[in-house]
Amino acid sequence: MEEFPVSQPHYTTALIVGAGTGISASLARLFAQNGIKVALAARNAEKLQPLATDIGGVALAADISDATQVKRLFEDTERLIGEPDIVVYNASGRLRGPLTTLDPAAVEQALRVSAFGGFLVGQEAARRYLARPPAARGAILFTGASASVKGYPNSAPFAMGKFALRGLAQSMARELAPQGIHVAHFIIDGGVRGLNRAEPADAPDSLLDPDAIAQSYWHVLQQPRTTWSWEIELRPWVEHF
Repeated sequence: MEEFPVSQPHYTTALIVGAGTGISASLARLFAQNGIKVALAARNAEKLQPLATDIGGVALAADISDATQVKRLFEDTERLIGEPDIVVYNASGRLRGPLTTLDPAAVEQALRVSAFGGFLVGQEAARRYLARPPAARGAILFTGASASVKGYPNSAPFAMGKFALRGLAQSMARELAPQGIHVAHFIIDGGVRGLNRAEPADAPDSLLDPDAIAQSYWHVLQQPRTTWSWEIELRPWVEHF
């Protein structure tokens, strides 16, 4: 029988997929502050370069709905900073509109980004982790949303994608946790504060602070295997259940 470590996990490298200016940027800075080398991935790597430079990381371009590009993304990450110990899937395909007017091709693309890309990234990470000794297996984190648990009007594609991603995370956690891989899903249940989304002066703390969200991800990453979480929900105090 394989022996698994009981000590606190130790991470040295991270890959954040679907990186941008919000939650993923806060995560990247927090990881770097803790001595973790970070690779950031998005379709447009150029927009990530300022953040990558700021944290001493690397920016990579990839279409995460394409299996060949996902495999190459992991290979490039390993070549540039080392094989990632933490993989964060933060990509989403957002598409709004009345159900009867939605373009099927656009819906398919949204699902490929929100859900299928999560499968491809999670599969590639799991394959690599399982090839390691048990003591060196890593973590896979998925970013969900309110739409992971409740569908809203005019937002069917987002709900379908996020429901699927949650199911993927739950299935992966049950399959991979007994093999020493920590899989966790985060339901971001509320609006996230950002450059283009300021908090109303008359409603303090009504938006989620991305730095505080990142701290919650970090807390989950530090959990000993005796108390692993597979899912947590984060919401501001004004958000209804």
